[in-house]
Amino acid sequence: MKTKIGLYSCGNKPYWRQFAGLEERMISYGAFIGKKMQSIADVEVCNFGLVDSFEKGKEAGEYFAREGVSVVFCHVATYSPSSNVLPVHKACRAKTVILNLQPCVKINYAETDTGEWLAHCNACAVPEVCNALERSGIGYTVINGLLGQDSTPACSKTDERTADRPEAVAAWKEIGEWLRAADAVSRLNGTRFGFLGNYYNGMLDMYSDLTLLSSAFGIDISILEMCDVKSCLDRVTEGEVKEKLEEILRFFQIGGDSKAAAEARRPTQEQLEWSARVACAEKRLVDEFSLDALTYYYHGAEGGEYERIQSGFIVGNSLLTAAHVPCAGEADIKTCIAMKLSDLLGVGGSFSEIVTTDYEQGTILLGHDGPFHISIAEGTPMLRGMGVYHGKQGMGVSVEAKVRKGEVTTLGIAQTAGGKVRMIISEGVATDGEIMQIGNTQTHVRFSLPPDRYMDEWFRAAPTHHVAMSVGRNGAIFRKIAELLGVEACTIG
Repeated sequence: MKTKIGLYSCGNKPYWRQFAGLEERMISYGAFIGKKMQSIADVEVCNFGLVDSFEKGKEAGEYFAREGVSVVFCHVATYSPSSNVLPVHKACRAKTVILNLQPCVKINYAETDTGEWLAHCNACAVPEVCNALERSGIGYTVINGLLGQDSTPACSKTDERTADRPEAVAAWKEIGEWLRAADAVSRLNGTRFGFLGNYYNGMLDMYSDLTLLSSAFGIDISILEMCDVKSCLDRVTEGEVKEKLEEILRFFQIGGDSKAAAEARRPTQEQLEWSARVACAEKRLVDEFSLDALTYYYHGAEGGEYERIQSGFIVGNSLLTAAHVPCAGEADIKTCIAMKLSDLLGVGGSFSEIVTTDYEQGTILLGHDGPFHISIAEGTPMLRGMGVYHGKQGMGVSVEAKVRKGEVTTLGIAQTAGGKVRMIISEGVATDGEIMQIGNTQTHVRFSLPPDRYMDEWFRAAPTHHVAMSVGRNGAIFRKIAELLGVEACTIG
């Protein structure tokens, strides 16, 4: 089911009998907005049409509430008393976005009559509407700019072709961000996260209030055990293993022995086959428990059966992440949520932490030992056989890769002392810098601040030590997601 977006245009009913054609013109502007919204986002626009009286406002609000819209866009088409607008948002408490989009760059002063002026006086009503909403305890956002049509209506006395104007481009960029943010929040709601195993002992930032996270993000969290994985593993067939091996070889290149790290070697055939078998079990686990994301960690007794199973997780979890089931290690369910939000936006979301700083390049190296989001890789990710997983039990196959160069955004999610959720957002640029041959994901990122100043601000935000790395400049969308969810957003840099 597509995310539903509410849209209406507001006006003043007495105008319609005074100025012929004005009502139809206002309706056509609203139809243009609705059509353009659907062209830039995969959403269903519920366009009520024209609200020009108190009664119509109440009817529109009840309609939006009934449809379950995620956001209501109020297009201020011409002057409208605020008494027409307020009932909409009292009846439907979805996020309110006010659109002050003027159809033209300037009016034709010499030929403009009152009816023509009223078609372009959008801003006149906006302060009144904002005041009414604020005094009623209803939050709102205003987007100012040009309407962005690529043709002029026959009834107009001025040029309304504004599609290429920066004021229209900027306005529609922001509208698009709200649409994408609303869609991501809507699709996150009700998703099921698997929590497999337990926390890495002593990582206090990993310890999470699962009830808080369920409430804040609208997700379901299923607690899973290693015996659930073992049950799935016992039912894997040789045919499934063969198919999974073929899939692995399509997604990854097989790395040779590292020149620098004795623990990083070319994976053996036995290691690859075990990773494939465990990957089959993980896929079965995801299917049987209807999981949309998975966070995991299991220490286990040395030499135990479960230790051997968890040692094969990384390849399968990378394949799941690429298949829109993000997987986060060390039981970091908070970063798993950040990965899922990134994936819902179609911008990746790879599990990362600080690796080291390169002061010569002015970059911070971000990465991890664990699953990688293959779809945002620079080149083909490499598999290496690891003789040891540092700080963890077992050995097996790991992923060595980096996020493709260009703009990136990191999203961290932390729990605060006040029992709230904080989203921590940073934008930077991934470079194609040299990385270590140690079987880990690593990406050089240059942020807007020098490394030490950036880390000053980042650490002050009390983050969880992991982040989800996404491609593109996504800070504005992440901040809108936080606003829709009602959680704190902190931007670094």
